[in-house]
Amino acid sequence: MDIISARTDESQKQSYRLTNAMDLDPLLDRIGDARCVMLGEASHGTHEYYTWRTAISKRLIQEKGFTFIAVEGDWPDSYQINRFVKGYPDSGTKPLEVLRTFDRWPTWMWANWEIAALMEWLKSHNTGLANDRKVGFYGLDVYSLWESMESLVDYLEKTDPEAAQAAHRAINCFQPYGEEGQNYAQAILYRSASCRDEVIQLLREIRTKARYYDHEPEASLNIEQNAHIAVNAEKYYRSMISFSDESWNIRDAHMMETLNRLRQFHGSTSKAIVWEHNTHIGDARYTDMKHSGMINIGQLAREQYSEKDVVLVGFGSYQGTVIAGNRWGAPMEVMTVPSARKGSVEERLHAEGADNKLLIFDRINKNERFSTEMPHRAIGVVYHPERERYGNYVPTVLNHRYDAFIYLDQTRALHPLHLHPDETKMPETYPFGF
Repeated sequence: MDIISARTDESQKQSYRLTNAMDLDPLLDRIGDARCVMLGEASHGTHEYYTWRTAISKRLIQEKGFTFIAVEGDWPDSYQINRFVKGYPDSGTKPLEVLRTFDRWPTWMWANWEIAALMEWLKSHNTGLANDRKVGFYGLDVYSLWESMESLVDYLEKTDPEAAQAAHRAINCFQPYGEEGQNYAQAILYRSASCRDEVIQLLREIRTKARYYDHEPEASLNIEQNAHIAVNAEKYYRSMISFSDESWNIRDAHMMETLNRLRQFHGSTSKAIVWEHNTHIGDARYTDMKHSGMINIGQLAREQYSEKDVVLVGFGSYQGTVIAGNRWGAPMEVMTVPSARKGSVEERLHAEGADNKLLIFDRINKNERFSTEMPHRAIGVVYHPERERYGNYVPTVLNHRYDAFIYLDQTRALHPLHLHPDETKMPETYPFGF
């Protein structure tokens, strides 16, 4: 055997065939005692990304005692899922009752049959457990400014009229701009308007009284998180007037702060599962994002926790179909995902064999076949397959960006609930829709 072949064999020892949930054993071994596992996706509309993340999450919950799942979704909507899976009063009797209220484009990200199945499993798992042992489901994102403030007003009017006045002042400040963050950003640019003082005062008011909000086990967490969203969403929209990537960093910093808040709320032994796009959970320092000064939650977790306490798992596929739109607010479509670009991570793994694979990375081994920069596919909620050869790929050092990688050779579109999105509730996300 020559030296090149020997090196290839050595690097491929960390590659495993993936056919069912029991094949995840090497990943569970790699996770070990880590208390934060982040599970990515290369698109927001692929069935297998959701089902494999569900399979991993179930095993982490059952075998390693993980405490909650936190996702790239709005807090108010996700909190309704949390209430349902924990069996809180008036939380609905079926997943579809909850998911049909999701109306922010792209609705398919969470209002889909794959999430409905996860909700049923979580509710069954939680049945009979004490409240502090029930597994939760939360949203990490920053976009729900109006929904969060409306939730605050509704709750505080019933429980704390004094704090409700602060909430009304904040919501009245934003009223002239409607529910479009861009309108608020333009107002700051041209008229020096700002609602910053109002939302900060609201947060101060709530933080001093949060411990008294106890009508259900997580009322204080819910009310305080909605106030933090008001502050950070205002900051996010204000940043839109700049010509930098500050808004991206504000968004991921908010998600990291929310994750820390959830871990603190659930106690020193809590364990977190995070579901987000690869662009968020894959360490930004090992992509071209670094050159633009961009950070993400995967990088922040490695920096803030010990690296042995965090495991980042990326996902990718060679070809198939996906749910996406051809512009913001467009109807969802099933689109064809063409075969991966030559020289990409996905093309190389396909060439090694058209089967699903689990890769466990050795970041120290310089001979590891993914230790150099390669194109790695990333599909957003807005997608144009015909343009993919010229975009949709992130230069990546795969074995440093992730600790493990799940490659799925052929994938298909997920199964949305066919909701009609409210086009007035579109988040102003990063241009690629991650």
